[in-house]
Amino acid sequence: MTEIKEYPPGSFCWVDLGTTDEAAATEFYTALFGWTATAVPAGEVGTYTMLEKRSKNVSALYQMNQGMLEEGVPPHWLSYVSVVSADNTAAQAKELGATLLQEPFDVMDVGRMALIQDPQGATFALWQPKRHCGAELVNEAGTMCWNELYTNNVDGSTQFYTSLFGWSPKQSPGYTELRNGDRPAGGMIEIKPEWGPVPPNWAVYFAVADLDTSLEQAKSLGGTVEVPPMQVENVGRFAVLQDPQGAYFSVIQLDPGMV
Repeated sequence: MTEIKEYPPGSFCWVDLGTTDEAAATEFYTALFGWTATAVPAGEVGTYTMLEKRSKNVSALYQMNQGMLEEGVPPHWLSYVSVVSADNTAAQAKELGATLLQEPFDVMDVGRMALIQDPQGATFALWQPKRHCGAELVNEAGTMCWNELYTNNVDGSTQFYTSLFGWSPKQSPGYTELRNGDRPAGGMIEIKPEWGPVPPNWAVYFAVADLDTSLEQAKSLGGTVEVPPMQVENVGRFAVLQDPQGAYFSVIQLDPGMV
């Protein structure tokens, strides 16, 4: 078990799901990952459903509003990066060529956030923690364990994120690991033409105890396997899923040394 009470700035700290059917998505993910769900009143937004494992927050989901639907925003998982100041980091992101989709704003008394689209088009959020640091459990079955950028421009994305968060790139054939100090922050891979019209995006990985069992369970719940199981040497075996409402996410059975 990896319990977290504070995230170093520049760390991915939270993920949430914007969906077209909050009730159905809640049913899917609680059944798949064994989460429990608690709907929290969120003012004009409606509710924000906290997803928990052993009474600890691990992620959340919410019903997308009419404006998002009219703009054609698809169901999606959003990754959050912990920062000291959402205002300062958002301003810096804008100077580096990003688009501020939502200017920094307070989320009641739990934190302050901003929504950013990087110069290549991938969207992520900044999170300045107050009462809520982010996911309280990570890197174990049923929790977030990795965040990965799919981009059309590895060099441009590397320059943007290293400048914004101080990450350092660790290159290997076909893959770039982004490090926050001496710890991995996330990964980056170039979108291949044979993948089809995949937009730049930050993907979230959830750890599972048994990949094949989880894939069968996801299919029985109405999900689809978009990328069949693949082995990453010295890391684990993963697959890409699409939930019944259309959001993509990955699941991975980590090698014993990675847990």
